[in-house]
Amino acid sequence: MKKIKLYIATSIDGYIAESNGGIEWLSEFPITEEMNYGHKEFMASIDTIIMGGRSWRELSNMDAMGTYADKTVYVVSRHDWGEKNNIKFITGNVIERIVALRNEPGKDIWLFGGGELLSMLLAADLVDEMIITVIPIVLGNGIRLFPGQSKELKWELQSSESYKNGVVQMAYKKP
Repeated sequence: MKKIKLYIATSIDGYIAESNGGIEWLSEFPITEEMNYGHKEFMASIDTIIMGGRSWRELSNMDAMGTYADKTVYVVSRHDWGEKNNIKFITGNVIERIVALRNEPGKDIWLFGGGELLSMLLAADLVDEMIITVIPIVLGNGIRLFPGQSKELKWELQSSESYKNGVVQMAYKKP
């Protein structure tokens, strides 16, 4: 069975995006060959990406979806914008569809974001690992990493790494 892995950046105060969905604040901490925060290895471990509609729209507006052309991307949204190449939409029976994806052969699944989708999958006990990269910025408001989490969940720390630029990355798995 495939694992569902959250790999996400958050501000010190727990926001993954600005109120309007913007992620420009991440531009000061780009993923590069020298400083890739394990991104290259992570990308090699997955063949599928699940993201929320707001995340997809933000990346599409930035013309960044081409980065994921070799992955199958499922967008969880209230609207089906029509399949395009590797982009597919999940508009209903979200949990059932994701369970079915998890049971397909292949590599693991990246839970890209956003917060509402993460909360839904955590409530359904479908997230296996979380790699959370804390960026040394306080946004003050925006879209929370864990909005309205309804129950306490315990996770085991697998590793943590701090970088010279102030970024800290922690990897957790379900006990």
